[in-house]
Amino acid sequence: MEDIKFPDIKPGQGPVLMLNLIKFKDKRVYFEEYIPAFEEVVKQLGIDGVDVKVVSEVVANIIADDNDQWDEVVLVEYPSAEAFFSIAQSEVYHTIANPLRLAGTAELKLIMTRQINL
Repeated sequence: MEDIKFPDIKPGQGPVLMLNLIKFKDKRVYFEEYIPAFEEVVKQLGIDGVDVKVVSEVVANIIADDNDQWDEVVLVEYPSAEAFFSIAQSEVYHTIANPLRLAGTAELKLIMTRQINL
Protein backbone atom coordinates (compact mmCIF):
# COMPACT_ATOMS: atom_id res chain seq x y z
CA MET A 1 0.00 0.00 0.00
CA GLU A 2 1.39 3.37 -0.89
CA ASP A 3 1.98 5.87 1.89
CA ILE A 4 0.93 3.36 4.54
CA LYS A 5 2.10 4.23 8.02
CA PHE A 6 2.95 1.56 10.56
CA PRO A 7 2.64 3.38 13.87
CA ASP A 8 4.12 1.98 17.04
CA ILE A 9 0.96 0.46 18.52
CA LYS A 10 1.24 -1.50 21.73
CA PRO A 11 0.62 -5.18 20.85
CA GLY A 12 -2.06 -7.29 22.46
CA GLN A 13 -4.69 -4.57 22.70
CA GLY A 14 -7.44 -6.56 20.96
CA PRO A 15 -9.52 -5.89 17.86
CA VAL A 16 -9.26 -2.80 15.71
CA LEU A 17 -11.79 -1.33 13.31
CA MET A 18 -10.47 0.04 10.03
CA LEU A 19 -12.51 2.89 8.60
CA ASN A 20 -12.09 2.83 4.81
CA LEU A 21 -13.09 5.97 2.90
CA ILE A 22 -13.27 4.99 -0.76
CA LYS A 23 -13.47 6.93 -4.01
CA PHE A 24 -13.85 4.46 -6.86
CA LYS A 25 -12.05 4.33 -10.15
CA ASP A 26 -13.87 1.08 -11.03
CA LYS A 27 -16.43 -0.16 -8.50
CA ARG A 28 -16.85 -3.50 -10.27
CA VAL A 29 -13.13 -4.27 -10.07
CA TYR A 30 -13.12 -3.36 -6.38
CA PHE A 31 -16.04 -5.57 -5.37
CA GLU A 32 -15.79 -8.42 -7.88
CA GLU A 33 -12.02 -8.77 -8.06
CA TYR A 34 -10.25 -7.01 -5.17
CA ILE A 35 -12.53 -8.22 -2.35
CA PRO A 36 -12.26 -11.92 -3.37
CA ALA A 37 -8.49 -11.50 -3.80
CA PHE A 38 -8.23 -9.90 -0.35
CA GLU A 39 -10.24 -12.76 1.15
CA GLU A 40 -7.84 -15.22 -0.50
CA VAL A 41 -4.86 -13.37 0.99
CA VAL A 42 -6.40 -13.54 4.47
CA LYS A 43 -7.03 -17.26 3.98
CA GLN A 44 -3.48 -17.93 2.75
CA LEU A 45 -2.04 -16.05 5.72
CA GLY A 46 -4.27 -18.03 8.11
CA ILE A 47 -5.70 -14.96 9.81
CA ASP A 48 -9.08 -15.51 11.44
CA GLY A 49 -11.48 -12.83 12.60
CA VAL A 50 -11.39 -10.35 9.71
CA ASP A 51 -15.01 -9.23 9.42
CA VAL A 52 -16.69 -6.56 7.27
CA LYS A 53 -19.06 -4.78 9.65
CA VAL A 54 -20.51 -2.02 7.44
CA VAL A 55 -20.57 -1.15 3.73
CA SER A 56 -22.37 2.14 3.24
CA GLU A 57 -22.89 4.47 0.28
CA VAL A 58 -22.16 8.14 0.96
CA VAL A 59 -25.30 10.17 0.24
CA ALA A 60 -24.16 13.64 1.38
CA ASN A 61 -21.29 15.51 2.98
CA ILE A 62 -22.68 17.46 5.92
CA ILE A 63 -19.53 18.79 7.61
CA ALA A 64 -16.68 18.21 5.16
CA ASP A 65 -14.49 20.03 2.69
CA ASP A 66 -15.66 20.09 -0.91
CA ASN A 67 -12.61 17.95 -1.76
CA ASP A 68 -13.78 15.20 0.62
CA GLN A 69 -16.05 13.43 -1.86
CA TRP A 70 -16.22 9.72 -0.99
CA ASP A 71 -18.33 7.07 -2.72
CA GLU A 72 -18.50 4.52 0.10
CA VAL A 73 -17.50 3.96 3.68
CA VAL A 74 -16.47 0.47 4.77
CA LEU A 75 -15.78 -0.61 8.35
CA VAL A 76 -13.71 -3.77 8.75
CA GLU A 77 -12.84 -5.44 12.04
CA TYR A 78 -9.44 -7.10 12.42
CA PRO A 79 -8.58 -9.28 15.42
CA SER A 80 -5.64 -6.97 16.19
CA ALA A 81 -3.52 -4.18 14.75
CA GLU A 82 -0.81 -6.80 14.24
CA ALA A 83 -3.16 -8.85 12.04
CA PHE A 84 -3.88 -5.82 9.84
CA PHE A 85 -0.20 -4.95 9.53
CA SER A 86 0.79 -8.54 8.73
CA ILE A 87 -1.71 -8.53 5.86
CA ALA A 88 -0.72 -5.07 4.58
CA GLN A 89 3.00 -5.89 4.66
CA SER A 90 2.74 -9.38 3.18
CA GLU A 91 4.20 -10.36 -0.15
CA VAL A 92 1.02 -12.28 -0.99
CA TYR A 93 -1.13 -9.12 -0.48
CA HIS A 94 1.16 -7.07 -2.72
CA THR A 95 1.17 -9.77 -5.39
CA ILE A 96 -2.48 -10.85 -5.42
CA ALA A 97 -4.69 -8.09 -4.01
CA ASN A 98 -2.93 -4.73 -4.12
CA PRO A 99 -2.86 -4.40 -7.94
CA LEU A 100 -6.65 -4.89 -7.96
CA ARG A 101 -7.13 -2.36 -5.16
CA LEU A 102 -5.16 0.16 -7.17
CA ALA A 103 -7.23 -0.62 -10.29
CA GLY A 104 -10.49 -0.23 -8.38
CA THR A 105 -9.86 2.86 -6.27
CA ALA A 106 -9.13 6.43 -7.29
CA GLU A 107 -8.49 7.37 -3.66
CA LEU A 108 -8.51 5.54 -0.35
CA LYS A 109 -8.10 6.66 3.25
CA LEU A 110 -7.65 4.12 6.06
CA ILE A 111 -8.15 5.12 9.67
CA MET A 112 -7.46 2.60 12.43
CA THR A 113 -9.83 2.81 15.37
CA ARG A 114 -10.63 0.84 18.50
CA GLN A 115 -14.17 0.47 19.80
CA ILE A 116 -14.99 2.30 23.03
CA ASN A 117 -17.55 0.73 25.33
CA LEU A 118 -19.72 3.47 26.79
